[in-house]
Amino acid sequence: MKTVIFIPARYASTRYPGKPLVMLKGATGTEKSLIQRAWEAAKSVRGVDAVYVLTDDGRVRDAAQAFGADVLMTSDKARNGTERCAEAVAQLPQPPEVVVNLQGDAPLTPTWFVEALIAAMDAPSVQMATPVLKCDPETLANFVTDRQAGRVGGTTAVMRGDGTAIYFSKEVLPYVGSLDTPPEVWHHVGVYAYRPAALAAYMSWPEGPLERAEGLEQLRFIENATPITCVPVEGRGRVFWELNNPVDVARIEGVLKKEGIA
Repeated sequence: MKTVIFIPARYASTRYPGKPLVMLKGATGTEKSLIQRAWEAAKSVRGVDAVYVLTDDGRVRDAAQAFGADVLMTSDKARNGTERCAEAVAQLPQPPEVVVNLQGDAPLTPTWFVEALIAAMDAPSVQMATPVLKCDPETLANFVTDRQAGRVGGTTAVMRGDGTAIYFSKEVLPYVGSLDTPPEVWHHVGVYAYRPAALAAYMSWPEGPLERAEGLEQLRFIENATPITCVPVEGRGRVFWELNNPVDVARIEGVLKKEGIA
């Protein structure tokens, strides 16, 4: 297999326990679980050889198998989705060329985001890549509102001129003094692509202080001097948002209704 998509799904989420099985109502009124909507998004990506849900919880496994997903069980020692992906690669008969980590809390991830990410991995020098999206006014307002309310919402990215990441943060970076004249803010999209060798290296490194402080797994690569290629993508009018807090359910359902996603 050249490219596989893994969807890590952790039931025991610190901020939102049971999150993978939260039901989300689509445009037709049909309710589907968060993990099913993430899986359906992954299955629509072109150029992918296989899609697997990764979990350490029997409830998530049973729910995923019920709607037709292939499931790989990973250990409860995996601290984040990247570690879960590294464990899952070892269960495949042969390692793929590219592993895509489509996080289970991002059902609104457009297919073209993931396809652009996979295309970026065609460059042999790229060991890891992730999409970034320039914040539209609505998304930026959501970021600022969440932080003012003391909620941790999405993640922002700061990049060098060559497109490699300087830093990722759950704070809004750079500083937004006014929503009337905001600076350019890039929303980090929670999808990653890795070479299997990069995943193996990741597992050999301890959790660093920045990763621990922010709770962002990708910072381990930066703390160990491994470049992360940021791939700018276009929203094409779709508001991208992840399910991080209960308040996000209504936001996501609003987009599902607007986009006509059943």
